[in-house]
Amino acid sequence: MSTAYSEQLQKQGFCIVPGVLAPSEVVSIRAALIEAAEETERRGQPTFIEGLDPNAANVRVFNLLDLSPVFRELILHPDAVSLVTSLIGEHYLISNFTANVARPGSKSMAVHADQAIVIPPPWHAPWAINIMWCLDDIHPDNGATLYLPGSHKVTCIEDLPPDPREMMRPFTASAGSIIAMDGRVWHTSGENVTDDEERALLFGYYTTDFIRQQVNWNVLLSDETKAALTPELSFRLGLGAGANFRHGNELTKLVSDNN
Repeated sequence: MSTAYSEQLQKQGFCIVPGVLAPSEVVSIRAALIEAAEETERRGQPTFIEGLDPNAANVRVFNLLDLSPVFRELILHPDAVSLVTSLIGEHYLISNFTANVARPGSKSMAVHADQAIVIPPPWHAPWAINIMWCLDDIHPDNGATLYLPGSHKVTCIEDLPPDPREMMRPFTASAGSIIAMDGRVWHTSGENVTDDEERALLFGYYTTDFIRQQVNWNVLLSDETKAALTPELSFRLGLGAGANFRHGNELTKLVSDNN
């Protein structure tokens, strides 16, 4: 991963990396997402979340890690992890992994910042990051994510403009790209005003390890899935007795060095 992307992420609050996935990978992952949405419905869980989206044209899929091994591989993709660690450091946890398919007619959700959801202000540093996987070409008409430029420097809600939507811009990216976004960036989903285009995005959400994760993976994941996890993924999910105990045993080393 070029350091130019990491530098842009730190300076502008986001970066777009094209061609991370080959076209064939995009096709297979998108197919897995559609199957995951269908399985979610079979499990009796809704894919339309009232209060989150204005209508059912936005299809939300949660608990991706339990629905296909494809997503368990993707969440620790080297290019994604490189951007995560460049912004929030080596000591990160996977807080959530979800998807949103914006179908024609879908509307915008509320303006928000992902870091503001999990920790109160002031937000003086990047403690969260979202990696968005583009499974379709993303453009303004089919519901591209809208972001407020420079808002990763906002430390409290009072610093936001009166109507941030008016100043927002769309991300534009081709299928197979990833969009890395500082968790402090204020954003929303765009409206899909096309007649026949879908916009499918996956959202890998990572936070530094002192922040409680959005979901309880011990409860959410099936026993079968947990048994199939690699040691690294299990650690990054905060599973096991150690939970978010850091790699390298740094505290133990510090105590030993001072005695």
